[in-house]
Amino acid sequence: MVTCFCGTVHDLGRRGFLGALMATAVDAQAPLPASAGPANPAMIDDLVASNRILYDQGVVDGFGHVSARHDKNPNRYLLARSMAPALVTADDIMEFDLDSTPVDQRGRAVYLERFIHGEIYKLRPDVLAIVHSHSPAVLPYANTKVQLRPMNHIAGFLGGGVPVFEIRDVAGPASNMLISNGKLGHALATTLGQHPVALMRGHGSVAAAQSVRHVTFRAIYTEVNARSESDALRIGDPIFLNDGEAEAAMKTNDGLVDRPWDLWKRRVVGK
Repeated sequence: MVTCFCGTVHDLGRRGFLGALMATAVDAQAPLPASAGPANPAMIDDLVASNRILYDQGVVDGFGHVSARHDKNPNRYLLARSMAPALVTADDIMEFDLDSTPVDQRGRAVYLERFIHGEIYKLRPDVLAIVHSHSPAVLPYANTKVQLRPMNHIAGFLGGGVPVFEIRDVAGPASNMLISNGKLGHALATTLGQHPVALMRGHGSVAAAQSVRHVTFRAIYTEVNARSESDALRIGDPIFLNDGEAEAAMKTNDGLVDRPWDLWKRRVVGK
């Protein structure tokens, strides 16, 4: 006599399917992070301008992004929906918690690498703005043993060394190179440490600063400095700023970022 377990198997399969549906429903009903409320309109204005400036200056193209920590709650940050930076408007800016969960997604696509921002904000309470880019002159320094070092006073923030993040150490030998989860974001943030800039092997770089204007300055002059260093290496043996010169220059330049900002902004928005 053969006993048929078909009904039992079907029941188990049906219960498993229903259980999966219920789990999905529970996940969908999980409470979203609360909003910090409207951000300062001037901050939104700077964030929009920065996206366009970085494109105009050749730091980003169709890819890359810039964020700002929310001025009302340090556990929230602002970042555009997933789109080309040059096209960002105020209406495209979204709010996220530090786990990089959108507060009010409303069906909008979000950047896969938003975890870069959330995890750096977690580890660096002093950081109020972040840029991630794939700027072309910087990439060779992420992919070789040649260190990116400050060529002149404008790039003094590069003093003290620029660490390189190796994603293979965290994701293994066959990742897609993207910082697509909190674990990878945390590892990148740890590599950045207290530095203003870190490179990402096979990928690009990240810059951090005390405001959107400052981080825009740093992202642009990281690219400019990389071009200058490559030119100098072709000529001969470059003489770099020492750490004392770099630190003194950075302190001076941090008080002057509005000068180039006004120029850059006028180029992209006309005011």
